Amino acid sequence: MPSIPVHDAAALRDAGRTPATPFVVTLADGSELFVSSLLRVLPGKRIVAEAQWHGQRVLAKLFIADGSARHWAQEKKGIVALEQAALETPALLLAEPLPRGGHVLLSTFLSNAKSLAEHWMVVKGLPAGSPAVFEVLRPAFTLLARLHAKGLVQDDLHFGNFLQVGGQWFVIDGDAVREVSPGQPLDEKTAIANLAILLAQLPVAWDDHLAPLLEAYIAAGGGAFNFHVVLDERLAREVERVRAWRLKDYLGKAGRECTLFSVTRSVLRFSVLTRTRSAALAPLLDTLDAAIACGHLLKDGRTCTVARIEAAGDPLVVKRYNLKSVFHAVGRCWRPSRAWHSWREGHRLAFYGIATPLPLAVLEERFGPMRRRAFLLNEYCPGTSLLHLLSAESEPDQVVGAALLDLFSTLNRLRISHGDLKATNLLWHEGRIFVIDLDAMEQHSSSRSYVHAWRRDRARFLRNWPTGSVLHGWLERKLPPASL
Repeated sequence: MPSIPVHDAAALRDAGRTPATPFVVTLADGSELFVSSLLRVLPGKRIVAEAQWHGQRVLAKLFIADGSARHWAQEKKGIVALEQAALETPALLLAEPLPRGGHVLLSTFLSNAKSLAEHWMVVKGLPAGSPAVFEVLRPAFTLLARLHAKGLVQDDLHFGNFLQVGGQWFVIDGDAVREVSPGQPLDEKTAIANLAILLAQLPVAWDDHLAPLLEAYIAAGGGAFNFHVVLDERLAREVERVRAWRLKDYLGKAGRECTLFSVTRSVLRFSVLTRTRSAALAPLLDTLDAAIACGHLLKDGRTCTVARIEAAGDPLVVKRYNLKSVFHAVGRCWRPSRAWHSWREGHRLAFYGIATPLPLAVLEERFGPMRRRAFLLNEYCPGTSLLHLLSAESEPDQVVGAALLDLFSTLNRLRISHGDLKATNLLWHEGRIFVIDLDAMEQHSSSRSYVHAWRRDRARFLRNWPTGSVLHGWLERKLPPASL
């Protein structure tokens, strides 16, 4: 049997994103940390892994950057603050420098833990305000209230930082925990700013259904609080600010190498893949023309070709953006491709919780800085288009009608126009309306430009059914007005 390699911080930095497991790290007292599997890697900076130490299963955080002391110290300080405040968090077992640079922090490993993010994936398709969703979210707001009652904030309040083991919930990620007023409740301004980070994780459609969550937050504070948080303009503005920052950060990541996305750049090609699918899809990017030729053709136009294909057993849709002439090629070569625009808009909708087939990869053929053909690879949605689902002679049933109005209300609130609102670009699937064909989608920075775009979208959508029909009349009454 080959020996297990022993790595120090420098070797782990050199290993980049995928250090091979298992490996051993020697600790300051000469004992060995046996690292069996990786949970998260920030190349050259930090490794989070499952490990064994003195026969005990532990969560190991290895801080391997040259300047790692600050993050290590903050992580340790945050965990200690949670423990002193009697808040459930994995117990700190060891925190010390490594013998040859870097630092290590070990904590109890939570076996069979399930994150709030995993629970959310099960219910996120339910309507905003659903009691079932409230029951899933309530523990996070209860825990956050307890943090605030003890004068603590958590600056990275995403759903993955709340873990459930059995009937107990834990807060993790001490690096993001700060002591503002230890042992004393937070002031209202600070609490609102921190609460907004958690609320901003929810889809925009939830903005009108937050009362039960805020009530759970207030109730968990008990008598320790000397203020009450309500969804007033202050909190709404803070949620909007945080959400805008998160969107900008997320869309920025969608075009660069990071934990979420894998990027390839060369003189002849630029591609981005969703990292969790990159191993399966990267070979496909070299044979997209052949995949289209062998797939089920959905559209074959001069400017784009669309086909349903199979990859690794999954149905996908690939869209090829063609160049119909030399003049067309010259006109397009300096601008971001329509594939890239659709890639970003698909991720924008997904970020906002608006149903759309998830974009998995984008590829631009290039010659230096000049763009040529481009491809977009999406998940396949087998839904039924609204053109076939809805009858001109009747109103939509209650479920479909509510989903349709919720969609347009959300797009209206976000000032997002579609640009080609044919009924065939809206698909009914698993109780939700999926938006497809995002080539002309735009989120407007001003109300004035959005009003013009919405007027066109509204008129185009109504033209799907005859004027004077029952459905046309219902839509004319129920859709947001053209004038807004």
